[in-house]
Amino acid sequence: MCAIMGFTSPSLTAQTVRPFFDRTLSRGPDQSRIEPAGTGQLCFHRLAIMGLQEEGMQPFHLGGDMVVCNGELYGFRPLKRELEKRGFTFRSESDCELILPLYQEYGLDMFRRLDAEFAMIIYDHKTDSLIAARDPIGIRPLFYGYLDDGSIIFASEAKNLVGLCKEICPFPPGHYYAYGRFVRYADLTTVTQYSTDDLDTVCKNIREKLIAAVEKRLDADAPLGFLLSGGLDSSLVCAISAKLLGKKIRTFAIGMDLDPIDLKYAREVADFIGAEHTEVIMSRQLVLDTLEEVISLLGTYDITTIRASMGMYLCCRAIHRHTNLRVLMTGEISDELFGYKYTDFAPSPEAFQQEAKKRVDELYMYDVLRADRCISSNSLEARVPFGDLDFVKYVMSIDPKLKMNSYNMGKFLLRRAFEKDHILPDDILWRQKAAFSDAVGHSMVDDLKAFAEDMYTDREFERKRKTYDFATPFTKESLLYREIFEKYYPGQARMVKDFWMPNREWKGCDVSDPSARVLSNYGESGK
Repeated sequence: MCAIMGFTSPSLTAQTVRPFFDRTLSRGPDQSRIEPAGTGQLCFHRLAIMGLQEEGMQPFHLGGDMVVCNGELYGFRPLKRELEKRGFTFRSESDCELILPLYQEYGLDMFRRLDAEFAMIIYDHKTDSLIAARDPIGIRPLFYGYLDDGSIIFASEAKNLVGLCKEICPFPPGHYYAYGRFVRYADLTTVTQYSTDDLDTVCKNIREKLIAAVEKRLDADAPLGFLLSGGLDSSLVCAISAKLLGKKIRTFAIGMDLDPIDLKYAREVADFIGAEHTEVIMSRQLVLDTLEEVISLLGTYDITTIRASMGMYLCCRAIHRHTNLRVLMTGEISDELFGYKYTDFAPSPEAFQQEAKKRVDELYMYDVLRADRCISSNSLEARVPFGDLDFVKYVMSIDPKLKMNSYNMGKFLLRRAFEKDHILPDDILWRQKAAFSDAVGHSMVDDLKAFAEDMYTDREFERKRKTYDFATPFTKESLLYREIFEKYYPGQARMVKDFWMPNREWKGCDVSDPSARVLSNYGESGK
């Protein structure tokens, strides 16, 4: 990961903005630079992943134009050779050095051509203006706000803008900003016509596209590791990677000291694929001691996101402290595409499809935000194969009748796609899903609830929760999280749309807690 920031206002100097920008120094601890861009500045904190030499430091310059980018451009080497044939020369091995040549060749049409995860800010010297853009899913973070003089400012995280802007907004994924307006350049989730592929073809394509997505993300000049929960998604990413690399990979799992659920499954997968495996153990006290730190780095009050971040953050912190790894592969974005436990209750195929669309469109506020902050705050970079653009577009296009759980097995298509490969034990491939925040150990969520219960009397809870007219807290746990959030991001609750919850309009989903544990179909999932 890297951190970027950019603005055109002359009222902010490099010296003035430095303390705000340095709030995200952990995203890019290797090098830092703030350079004039017209009347404003472009700022960059570097985490060197591709092109590790000094020449890969940003901002990049080309004919007066400048760019800072937190991103990975996949398949950039053949694209680079094509640009060299057109007369462009390159000084580094960085993939992001291609951005300005692409911009000068294709203009604003460039963004829809990228196979990439990115947030970028371009300074166009001809118009003396900034152009900003974010990848179609929002895997890389970007926020914006307006300064007192009315000019716009962009930054990697909301915390960069606290104290500079009255209202901080997430930059919408799949959009670019140019000449005073936001324009959508990509829409992965609106499907006008479903694929007519039969079940065998669908599974074949899922397999091939996921393998291709993993393979392109294994390209890194910095050391690579793998988060392994023991669930289907991360296990598949690890198994595919181990087979493609043909060597021992390093995997990491985390669980509570008293009742870890998934540690045994993660160990089984690691042993099966021959990985060098590390277990990280957390305790009730460690969770409670870290809670405020996690909420401050996340920039959310959402219950699900915070619960699921506790284990992920502490695992990544251990990786940062005890290894030399720089890149982590993760299993995020599978649930949104193939279904949660609660989507078993979808009343129709179209309802399932619309729920998937909603979840993928909102990923940048929930699971993707969680993965980015937990990993980047520990000076690591996340790679998310299930977020591959080609893969997402294809899975969204599959007839939802095939994606519905009519097989008494969630994510049936994904499991069936790899059943003949035998890259995972059958009991892992066909194991029912358990939510990550529960799978680290049911006691963790119970501990958080109990801690919040002790914080407020019933009268205090009712009085305090009513002070928030947006996303009003509805449990003592949610009130605790909201109060900590407001301490670090005062008045910015609208950055998150609402609490992540199952679709309460569906029969069987009208629950008061986001955990899958409260659903009637949870069954053997958390054992």
